[in-house]
Amino acid sequence: MCRVVDLQQAVLAKNETTAHALRTGMAARGTTVINLLSSPGSGKTALLEGELLLARERGVPVAALSADLATENDARRLARSGVPVKQVLTDGLCHLEADMLGRHLEGWLPDSTRLVFVENVGNLVCPASYDLGEALRVVLASVTEGEDKPLKYPTAFGLAQLVVVTKTDIADAVGFDEPAFRAHVEQVNPGVEVVLTSARRGEGLGVLLDRAMAVADGEPAHEPVMGRRHRGHHHTDGSPQTNGSHPHAHPHDCADDPGQSAYVTSAGPSAQPRA
Repeated sequence: MCRVVDLQQAVLAKNETTAHALRTGMAARGTTVINLLSSPGSGKTALLEGELLLARERGVPVAALSADLATENDARRLARSGVPVKQVLTDGLCHLEADMLGRHLEGWLPDSTRLVFVENVGNLVCPASYDLGEALRVVLASVTEGEDKPLKYPTAFGLAQLVVVTKTDIADAVGFDEPAFRAHVEQVNPGVEVVLTSARRGEGLGVLLDRAMAVADGEPAHEPVMGRRHRGHHHTDGSPQTNGSHPHAHPHDCADDPGQSAYVTSAGPSAQPRA
């Protein structure tokens, strides 16, 4: 058991080191990384579609990377916005890691990119433990997932720097209790902002982009209490401190492979899948 724990801690420690380097490198080139986490089917792709279109209208240079176990569907949808989009197929791996993200951004991300949105694999367990070098971590939950979602996934919500509620157009139909949800978020992450959105109605559209731009312009993001204890901190010798919230390693056939990139576009809807 001790050897397993040591391996798990080593995996996370290596990821923290890589994430720190990636964060530093992105900041040096003037690019801000936004990590989007949610359960499958939360509506993050629909929301991101609207945010990318709005960014293009405002003249903000943005890009998006979408990670999934299979299919290129999300990248095709996001590419309709006309911004650079890349699909990463993890071939069964349930999360992105900093090294994987760095390899996919290298040589692809346009130099002028101000914001890069990373749509993580749909999963609120594993991705919560892996820092991707992001400057802003956003956790999304739809109104259909229940008011106690933050209590069931305290690490994901506890490390969020922004919480987004999606599909509010059907909140009444499913009996969503907004005050209860907000109270549960506050319980695991005091002071974090909760934003209500509906991609269908356009409610809350632009708030995510505004918050991302504020961070890009130097405004400090929310600092979770859990984050102060675990995430992104360094020891006095400069070595990263691992996230102690959910340490685990995933043996995988593609563990040394950053994931196959199946769909890449710099031109938007006219681009075709790359073999």
